[in-house]
Amino acid sequence: MRYFLIPLTFLFFTTTLDAQHAEDSVRTVVNNLFTAMRNADAGLFKSVFGDSAVMQTISRTREGKTIVVNESIAEFAEFINKLKKDSADERITFETIKIDGPLAIVWTPYQFYHNSKFSHCGVNSFHLVRFNGIWKIQYLIDTRRRQDCR
Repeated sequence: MRYFLIPLTFLFFTTTLDAQHAEDSVRTVVNNLFTAMRNADAGLFKSVFGDSAVMQTISRTREGKTIVVNESIAEFAEFINKLKKDSADERITFETIKIDGPLAIVWTPYQFYHNSKFSHCGVNSFHLVRFNGIWKIQYLIDTRRRQDCR
């Protein structure tokens, strides 16, 4: 019985360490996105996305109708490249990370500051895919609001 428990214990710790490593890798990719924004680094920004990635924002029309707006990653990267360093500061909290093989989802509430002034808050929802051992953001959608941020 004792000899059976040793391999089982080893398997448990190995699996736990692998899962933690994968979560850390996913966290790093998401953090690199926001580091790129703070540093006005379009190259780093583009590097965290997959080749066919989609970026969207949930918004409201003036009439209050909910809409989904597609955003071009290349155009957003150009916008970031024109910013001054430290002018775009999105402060996130990792609330949920789930991983199944090459798929990860990440849920991050955030508060966004522009030139050190609060602008808006919301939630980011990321889907990442591991291509050739490297995590890339494949899908990003967010909400944006100016109140109820706590």
